[in-house]
Amino acid sequence: DQEVRWCPGCGDYAVLAAVQGFMPELGLAKENIVFVSGIGCSSRFPYYMNTYGMHSIHGRAPTIATGLATSRRDLSVWVVTGDGDALSIGGNHLIHALRRNVNLKILLFNNRIYGLTKGQYSPTSEVGKITKSTPMGSLDAPFNPVSLAIGAEASFVARTVDSDRKHLTSVLREAAAHPGTALVEIYQNCNIFNDGAFEVLKDRQQAEEAVIRLEHGQPIRFGAD
Repeated sequence: DQEVRWCPGCGDYAVLAAVQGFMPELGLAKENIVFVSGIGCSSRFPYYMNTYGMHSIHGRAPTIATGLATSRRDLSVWVVTGDGDALSIGGNHLIHALRRNVNLKILLFNNRIYGLTKGQYSPTSEVGKITKSTPMGSLDAPFNPVSLAIGAEASFVARTVDSDRKHLTSVLREAAAHPGTALVEIYQNCNIFNDGAFEVLKDRQQAEEAVIRLEHGQPIRFGAD
């Protein structure tokens, strides 16, 4: 019953629609599903889900969710976080959540920018990125969330994009079925402060040549062939 308060055209809408559409597949009562978020644009997510939820403190959503998942194993626990929330102030909490491998699912929205604070660079912004906080261009090499998760010995790691509903839903399905911590990085477009960051993935012809599809137990696919 909450009014959705994202900017018109935000990629968060697409992710919300995919998650809402997928939830009935879990076959659980809504009171047995919990969404925990930190701080950022994506972290308003729990308000828009017809489940239990908590809008927690900056960077600490994985920690709160870990406690919930270990004390209430009957619950399906989901974390919603962003590249700033998870990889800056919340970096250590994310690493240890992955290492502990309790049964929770982490959706990391990556738009390569700070959206809520109006356009500063984030840990995933590319080198040379000009923003309000880096007027001469960012000097930092960007974090790769997938590499970070693999380094922390995460038991389930995936990457998808907001514009591919079919692939996003299939990844959510696999994450939900995984009996441990699942990290799903979602490329998400911020059309106000970093529009077009993943444009190559939205053009189907270009995407086939730019994407390597990697699925456990399946041959690696390079490009269209």
